[in-house]
Amino acid sequence: MGRSFANLHIKSNNLEKTLDALRELSHGYTEVLGGKEAQESKTVMYVSKSNDDWISVLHDYFVWGTVKEIGKTLSQLIGVPIMTGGYINEEIFELSFFADGDIQAERIFCEQWTRDEYEQLKEERLNDDYLKEVLGIDNESLADLISITSPEQAVNKLSELVELSLWSDFEWIPYEETLKKQFEKYEL
Repeated sequence: MGRSFANLHIKSNNLEKTLDALRELSHGYTEVLGGKEAQESKTVMYVSKSNDDWISVLHDYFVWGTVKEIGKTLSQLIGVPIMTGGYINEEIFELSFFADGDIQAERIFCEQWTRDEYEQLKEERLNDDYLKEVLGIDNESLADLISITSPEQAVNKLSELVELSLWSDFEWIPYEETLKKQFEKYEL
């Protein structure tokens, strides 16, 4: 087994609006975050205003398989694009984009043998024009990105294109000094 992570990124420069939406998600949609309906404890999230365009969020329930549903739900609450990334065992990098509760675009970066092994591994919606627009990249950069089959190379290329470190996960915070400095803990 290799390295895995899952994270969520909100296309916004408004930290307060983002925190309000995360509070609403934490209180009104606890089941999406793996909690019980009448949850008394506060939800812990790590949030970083990664750059002028994106706010990154980490939570312990963000894993490949759950982060997409959380992104979809949050996109209904906040009204801006949401990008989720799930990286599993160094074999798959699933990149999904949501707006207003609907998936807008998706790319799965993996080798052909991985697609053959995971028969259910199909993109829900290929929309390269949307990817180009929301990421703010040109045709050549998009072509370079979507031609990649290596999950690790795709994460690195996307991180470079949007100037955002995608190599982050809730579980890594205690062990990685750069993440400790970048992310602030919020109890919502």
